Amino acid sequence: MPGKPPSIELDPEKLVAFLKRAEQRLDPEDFAFLSSLVCAVSNLRDLLQSKSSSIMRLLRMIFGVKTETSRRVLKNGSNETANAERPAPRGHGRNGARNYTGARTADVAHDSLKHGDLCPGCERGRVYLLDPGILMNFFAAAPVQAVLYLLEKLRCNLCGEIFTAPKPPQASEKKYDETVGAMVALSRYGFGVPFHRLEKLQAGCGIPLAASTQWEIVDEDAETLKPVFEHLIREGAQAERIYQDDTTMRVLALNVGKKQEDKTDERCGTFTTGLVCESEDKKIACFFTGAQHAGENLRDLLRQRLAELSPPIQMCDALSRNMPEDLLTILCNCMSHARRNFVDLLDVFPEECRFVIEILAQVYHHDSLAKEQNLSADERLRFHKEKSGPLMEGLKSWMEAQLDDKKIEPNSGMGKAIQYMLKRWEKFTLFLRAPGAPLDNNICYSASGITDIMPTAGLCRVVGSEVHISRFWVFADAA
Repeated sequence: MPGKPPSIELDPEKLVAFLKRAEQRLDPEDFAFLSSLVCAVSNLRDLLQSKSSSIMRLLRMIFGVKTETSRRVLKNGSNETANAERPAPRGHGRNGARNYTGARTADVAHDSLKHGDLCPGCERGRVYLLDPGILMNFFAAAPVQAVLYLLEKLRCNLCGEIFTAPKPPQASEKKYDETVGAMVALSRYGFGVPFHRLEKLQAGCGIPLAASTQWEIVDEDAETLKPVFEHLIREGAQAERIYQDDTTMRVLALNVGKKQEDKTDERCGTFTTGLVCESEDKKIACFFTGAQHAGENLRDLLRQRLAELSPPIQMCDALSRNMPEDLLTILCNCMSHARRNFVDLLDVFPEECRFVIEILAQVYHHDSLAKEQNLSADERLRFHKEKSGPLMEGLKSWMEAQLDDKKIEPNSGMGKAIQYMLKRWEKFTLFLRAPGAPLDNNICYSASGITDIMPTAGLCRVVGSEVHISRFWVFADAA
């Protein structure tokens, strides 16, 4: 069985010299064939490197690791120091009684003893209260419940007048109270349960609630909650840090009253923008769906910012549409974006990519230590300057040397990954100069970044012929 074929370094200068030597020794027909073969191999190698990121990302999605942590990406661990210092996970995975904040609490008194009674065991001491014992029972119910009040009716057998029992005090004046609208809105816009699916769930539980009825309830409650929504937008505009990201969104009908030929000058794409507004005491996440890009939505948000406040830190990727000309922010770019370029090239440039990933793993380890120690923004900045500053300076010098000394072809996948990071170096390293500057935009990139958010409402409005869908959350630790 032949072994693994050796890797050939196709240096452009070496290829030119090789072809010159071959031209002197081969007849013209053989040289033309060899020259075509060498050019084909070189072009194939360049094409493979330029497409390797997409290919390797696709292969990992299908067969490989599902996360991009250094331990999984490098397989045998990326940073021994970080791994050794990482504390062991605490707890056994079970929820304590204090986690069940929505459970109904029932106090059960002892049937024969109370505080201060004589001990029935020794008959000398007195008993006193301890923390109560915990007994939990779980039961299931439909998201929306209903109560049928059967009001007794009496009719006079002589005059025919009917007398109906009065409404009990616990009965609501409205058929659907505010909790129904909140639950339906959260199910649809907070947790992605379509109206028709909730309709089937309700019907299966014996409490029918038609999809059309759900829409009417949410549409009516949206106007009631509008002041809350607008207040949260104003609060988010005052945040110290704003994480920003865009994704495409499919909307069934937008501007349905206009003909398609009348929209040639208008933007046809629809996007959902996520803006996570973070300060020391609260985090507010706002989602906007419409024709505007992330930068335009952020600009509209910041128009409600108080004039006396300094510009916020804006964390986003390097897309130009994230930065309108009139947007005044302190810009920093996502380290995860830069790191992912090297992760995608790990199989093509294993040694170089491992070096970069291990350096960044140490920086992230320092950031996690700062969070564990609950350092203030200024303390975190000093900590990163001391611990992460030399690492990042060394990484920058190493990347510049790879290009200056021609160790890496600039047009290769590795060369482009290095140039992407060097071109935006000041924005990637803002955490070494500005208090509170984040490392990445991961909280906007995946739902896992919002697992600690407590959904409070969902809004969906129809204005004229346009569909406007907005959602907001307040983090559980919000003031």
